[in-house]
Amino acid sequence: MPSVITSSMRRSRLATIALFFLSGLALAVWVVSIPAIEQRVGITHAVLGGLILLLGFGSFLGMTLAGPFVDRFGSRATALFSAIIVVAAVNLPGLADSPAFLGAALFVLGFGSGAIDVAMNDQAVLVERSYGRPIMSSFHAYFSVGGGAGALLGAGVQALGGTVGLTLGIGAAAALVLIALSYPALVSPNAASGTVSPDTNPGLPLASAPVIDRRATIMILASLAFVIMLSEGTANDWSALQAVDHLHEPESAASLAYGTFAVAMTCGRFATDVVVHRFGPVKVVRLGSVLAALGMLTVVLSPAFPLTLVGWAGAGLGLSGIVPQIFSAAGNLGGANQGVVISRIVGAGYLGLLAGPAVIGWVSQGVGLTLALVLPIVCCVGGVLLAGRVAVASTSSSNASPSGASPSGAQVTVD
Repeated sequence: MPSVITSSMRRSRLATIALFFLSGLALAVWVVSIPAIEQRVGITHAVLGGLILLLGFGSFLGMTLAGPFVDRFGSRATALFSAIIVVAAVNLPGLADSPAFLGAALFVLGFGSGAIDVAMNDQAVLVERSYGRPIMSSFHAYFSVGGGAGALLGAGVQALGGTVGLTLGIGAAAALVLIALSYPALVSPNAASGTVSPDTNPGLPLASAPVIDRRATIMILASLAFVIMLSEGTANDWSALQAVDHLHEPESAASLAYGTFAVAMTCGRFATDVVVHRFGPVKVVRLGSVLAALGMLTVVLSPAFPLTLVGWAGAGLGLSGIVPQIFSAAGNLGGANQGVVISRIVGAGYLGLLAGPAVIGWVSQGVGLTLALVLPIVCCVGGVLLAGRVAVASTSSSNASPSGASPSGAQVTVD
């Protein structure tokens, strides 16, 4: 760990926090505006569901294209470009007067959100590397805080009789202010070109992985991101409905199931960095996967709502620190194409986030919703088995040269 954390490093950390916050805020003001927008456009739930898929497709495309852009121009420029898209696009759904307009608006919003996701995670890796200690999880926590702020903003505007356009406009204005203030302090490509020496990062042992090991590590990290975020997506979309279907709770009470999970996730992410610093990322991923699996098993077996809430709290705490370790490992693989690597692993996780709710819905048609939750439990078992690779992945950065060659001279690129 560096002996001195400079003011420049602190400003870069705050700037990256702002990126995560504004990303969560922008998506949240759209989510809370969905009922009003659906009514304004005059569409059914089924049509809306199909249009939301365009947001997912746009996000995945944005993530995919952002990787090469980051490698060519740096994540600082990518963050600015994608944030401008988000600021403009978050207003568009409120202007939609037809399904086609709304679909196009959601695609653009998704594209910007996906691109900034890659850029902000790359910035987080660079800032964490300069600090020489784990701070990745706290960045992800601020995404959740931004989401909460967006939800409160929407609720407040609606309570005062404001329009959906006002909600989205305030959210866009806040995002614009945040990117304007944060951009000057983001890490530039030149500043990020240095490497971390072994003595400044004692928790990351030296390694010189051959090309085939690096590619295998990327595939394993992508698989790990997929299964863990599939579990997250399941909790996000099905926790409240499971309480209604299985325990016959009213919808107002059942919403506490998701609320408990979300609060546990946020609190866990603020606490995870300290745990990683003390015990290392492998134990966090492995034990977190165990805790998440036990939490969801509790939900499956629970005969009472309070016990179900305990289960979702355990699942949220367990999952909270895993994804940040995966992304941190991806960013520390070394090589000239860090942006592409991060975009692929972030994209794989996003696919899991999208696939989880859909797969659970299909499976529940045959075995019921509660038994369908066994699937994310199995995914968490996968997290236990694959946890060791987050340490292997994080070892290459100390040795990789800026040109993308490993110390042994082997080229470390991704095809």
